[in-house]
Amino acid sequence: MSTSRGPTVRQRRLGIELRRLRENRKLTGDDVAVRLSWSTAKVSRLENARTGARVEDVADLLTLYGVDGSRFDDLIKLARSATERDWWEEYAGLTPGYAELISLESEADNILQWEDFVVPGLLQSQDYARHVVAGWDVVGPKPPAEIKRWIDVRMRRQQVLAGPEPLGMDVIIDESILRRRVGDARVMGDQLEHLRKISMLPHVSLRILPMNGPHPVISTGFILLEFSPAHDISFPDIVHVEGLTLSYFADENTTHMYRLAHAGMAKYALDETATRQLLAAARDDWRRQG
Repeated sequence: MSTSRGPTVRQRRLGIELRRLRENRKLTGDDVAVRLSWSTAKVSRLENARTGARVEDVADLLTLYGVDGSRFDDLIKLARSATERDWWEEYAGLTPGYAELISLESEADNILQWEDFVVPGLLQSQDYARHVVAGWDVVGPKPPAEIKRWIDVRMRRQQVLAGPEPLGMDVIIDESILRRRVGDARVMGDQLEHLRKISMLPHVSLRILPMNGPHPVISTGFILLEFSPAHDISFPDIVHVEGLTLSYFADENTTHMYRLAHAGMAKYALDETATRQLLAAARDDWRRQG
């Protein structure tokens, strides 16, 4: 059994471009429906990525809109990639919101993140992740097999930090995360060493906001996912806020506000060298307790 699928960034980019091409031709959805013997609802679903786009349908639209040559080929390539199944669809039980986060991470170019309570999921060790996932039993008991699936998913999510074009991350975490026990002392020591090693990757910037320093913005954790244009199609940056439920914001004013919040905390965070020194010291503290 696979998880339900929401629209991917690829599907949304395609829908954005199909709408732009239609509007450039001064056609309404009704006009397109008549010329292609479709329903107006089908045109709307394709443009809003509410349904998967068949490559043949996309080719018909591009022909109607007078698109040819390399631009035609480029958009057909995008349409084909939008129909491909993604690895997380094979995991049963993923909520649509969580599946959407994974989809966004997989296609983002960069992440700005602030965390005040727990190590970010993309930076968690397997043992740390196991205790985090198991802790959700308080609000919804899960059998061991389901916990294992969720941990597997979290580990596979981290593949975005590897490969020839890895996701860039600029992460600020509150120092309290280093002191808050998840699992036992060994788990914490290993997690902080894991963070220290990840912080040395060239595409990862990890900084700690000290507990005894200024906290200019009092905010729960958030992720700002940034997307560069692909196939000459822009896609809006998206803010993801995770708690007992997931929330997404894509309007410019909101994403700008979160970008300013991240910059404000970065101003008072330790630099990367001091961060690694603090991680090593906190790691050693936990290991002495173990």
